[in-house]
Amino acid sequence: MAVVDNQGQQISFEDTGSGAPVVLGHSFLCTGEMWREQVRALAGSYRIINPDLRGHGKSGPAHRPFSLYDAVTDVIAVLDLLGIERAVWCGLSIGGMVALRAALSHPDRVSALVLLDSDAGSEAILRKLKYRAMGVGARTVGLRPFLSAIARLMFGSTTRRQNPALVREWRSIIAAVDVPSALNCLGALMDRDSVVRRLREIEVPCLVMVGEEDRSLPPVLSRRIHEGLRDSTFMVLRQTGHLSALEQPGQVNDALATFLARASQVVIAA
Repeated sequence: MAVVDNQGQQISFEDTGSGAPVVLGHSFLCTGEMWREQVRALAGSYRIINPDLRGHGKSGPAHRPFSLYDAVTDVIAVLDLLGIERAVWCGLSIGGMVALRAALSHPDRVSALVLLDSDAGSEAILRKLKYRAMGVGARTVGLRPFLSAIARLMFGSTTRRQNPALVREWRSIIAAVDVPSALNCLGALMDRDSVVRRLREIEVPCLVMVGEEDRSLPPVLSRRIHEGLRDSTFMVLRQTGHLSALEQPGQVNDALATFLARASQVVIAA
């Protein structure tokens, strides 16, 4: 993995394959490893840029508060290092929130958007209270006591029932996340602005996908994104929860391949 420095923050990333560039943005408490099946499926046709979010995976700890817009600049720093002007931004959950803000704040760097299990709105007050209480507990006792609750939010009931090995694997990865970094990332999520009313400003083609069993950011939120965008395709993914790219990689990969082929034609035509 390579590393770039942005705002004094070390951002680690993988650069795989060749072709039109696609940036991947993973979920809160996960790492770029979340996209392993997508990288395997797409790297033969596309250049896949797969960074770890601040404080996650092999990126440096995020021991200072930051915003989703800071996370946008982290990705742009990676693209600048690689000499990539524009890319498809593909993000799940917080990764999708970052991608949306990239399309609004740096539209010249975004050729298309793929948003999975994400939200364009600000955080609801009751969820803020719930997650801040969990944050206080995590600061005191760590993440392990909360892993069962986190797994129920992250994975759909079908995956928890049919693929417990995958759930166990990612419980271990989540347990290893640096707690101060996780809390600063949680702060970025809790304090995010709403961009719902700005969605019409986005002119690039978009694919919006959501798991039908997503309890963390349910399908109604993804549908709101789709309805607010100018050029959007909407898909509900069967038998999957919040981490759809992990839970149902076949469905996600098929949709990505179809959309990316279309998006590449749009970019060439433009």
